[in-house]
Order: sequence, then C-alpha cells, then structure tokens
Amino acid sequence: MNRSEFLKRASSSRTGIGIKWNISAYFKGTKKGGNTVSKDKSDVVILEKNVNKDGDNTAIVKSNKSTQNSTEAGVSQQFLKLAKRFVIDGALLPEEKQMLIEDRTVKRARLSQLRKQQNIENIMQKTLGYCASFEIGQRTDHDWFSRYIALSEEVSNPTMQDLWAKILAGELTKPGAFSFKALQVFRDMSIYDAKLLAKACSLAIKDPNKKNIRLITGAYQQPGLFNFFSKQRQQYCNLSHYGLNYADLLALSENHLIYLQESESSLLSKDDSLQFTYNGLPLKLTAKKSNVCLQFYKFTPLGAELAHLISDKSNDEFFDHLKNMLTHYFAVNSD
Repeated sequence: MNRSEFLKRASSSRTGIGIKWNISAYFKGTKKGGNTVSKDKSDVVILEKNVNKDGDNTAIVKSNKSTQNSTEAGVSQQFLKLAKRFVIDGALLPEEKQMLIEDRTVKRARLSQLRKQQNIENIMQKTLGYCASFEIGQRTDHDWFSRYIALSEEVSNPTMQDLWAKILAGELTKPGAFSFKALQVFRDMSIYDAKLLAKACSLAIKDPNKKNIRLITGAYQQPGLFNFFSKQRQQYCNLSHYGLNYADLLALSENHLIYLQESESSLLSKDDSLQFTYNGLPLKLTAKKSNVCLQFYKFTPLGAELAHLISDKSNDEFFDHLKNMLTHYFAVNSD
C-alpha cells in the first residue's frame, strides 16, 4: 500500500472516531524516488481524524520543535562564565584541567582585591567631578572615610557608584551630612531600591529646612454635626496611580527609609498655613475650614539623609493632582 492509498482509505473510513495515526512511524523507511524518507527525531507529525455530527472529517497536523536543550545550554554557558569570572569554576572543569586548590584560592583573592581597587578608584574619580566646584572646609573624619571605603569598594554598578560618589562629595563639603548608619543602610540597597527611593522623592514634599519629607496621601476634616455624613469629608491622593504602590512602600519601609504607619498633621484652624516645597517648587497651603489635617507617610531620618542624593525631578501630572485634591480644604499657592 502506498502513501496516497493509505490516506484515501483513512479519510473514507467512519468507524475510527478520535483515532490517531503516526504517519512518520508508518512510513518510516519507505522509499520515494529511490531516496529514504526520514524525519527529524524532534518532529512529531500526527494525523487526527475526527468525525463531527455533520459527518465532516477534519485532519490536523501538529509539529513541535524542542528548544529545551538550547535553553539549558545557554543557561549553562552563562553560569560557567560567571563562575570563571569569580574564579570559582575549578570543580566544574575536568580534573586534568584544574589548577591546584591553593593556586585557585590565591588567584581568587588577588582578583577580588583588584576588583575592589578598581571600584573605589572609579568612585573617587566620580567624586572629584561632584565636588570640584566646592571648597572643602573642615577636615574629614578618618574613621568615617575608612568605613566608607570598606562599604563602597564592593560596588561595581555605575549608577550605584554615582550615588556613593555623591555621598562622599556631600560629606566632604558638609561633614556629618551622612551617618555611619546611613552608609550601612545604603550598602544593603540594590539598584532597584535606589530607583524606588528616587520615585518616592519625586512624589514627596519637604519642609523648608528639608529635614522632614512626606508623601501626602490625603486630607480630611474632623467629623462634626454638619459634615458627619458628607462623602467629601475625606480626600485621597492615589500614589499607586503615579508608580508607588503599597508593595513599594513596604520595600521602602524594610530598608528603613519611610515609616509604614500613616501619620497625620495636627488639626489646623481656619487661615492657618503650612509651607512646603515640591522638588524645588514652593507650595503654600492655607486652611479654608477649621479642624482639617493632612495624612501622609513620613520619611525616616535615614531616608531623609539619603534623599539628598536624589536630584529634584518633579512630576507635573502628580503635582496638579495633588493641588486639585488639596483645594477642597486649602487655598493652594504654588507661585
């Protein structure tokens, strides 16, 4: 029976509902034009015959290509390169190609020291660019500087090196600007955490002295006889709409950058005013009603210290939203 006859009989039969024929297996080794018809082992060709209620036959051909081997090979290559870079690939090599473990230990220690030296020199070079225009007044604390070097020499990411350079430049121009604890917290932060801090700073308002930094989440009036059932008594500012959701707040809290417990300002009387800045822009709030207050997440002292590393970058859309929300209880002046 040749191939065309077999397919013809298969299509004319009505007794095999749901029957599957493996064509590649059936015709394995058959000849066509003097050449052997072969199939790749990774290809599976299946003919499915289904009979529906109208008696129509449907033939479905499926072909699957396996990519698992290539994916595993790619991952293995990446892992081997990483292990080789840090000189921990000795046990992964054939025995005849392995260096003595003593030699591998010495080589790894030497490369680690070279990497640290290169990192700290890159940071010093960046620092010079930040403080070249400033005059260094007081003498820098040597203990602080030694601890700074020990914490920053492991950093190889260029963006994080820039931030470490800003820390040193800030300490040189104003000794005491960054505490030991702030250095330790920043050492444990990833590039993702640093970007999250930058996002929070872009949505935060500051006191004129920049020591208190807040993320405004709403405003409300203390319930009274005339407003108890008012639906507008509570006004909200949705931070998640601007890229800072509750999971982000949790991450900031875990890094000791903000207090997770929401805070409130003291109750304001009518015509009381508050003065803030938003990324360098003035923001003055004057209460239009009595017994109103602001709700916010507050930066910790460590968070306020590290926030000085972030340049002002306002979000105009958020600022407009914040002012519109506050106008329900405050006269807003941002000129």
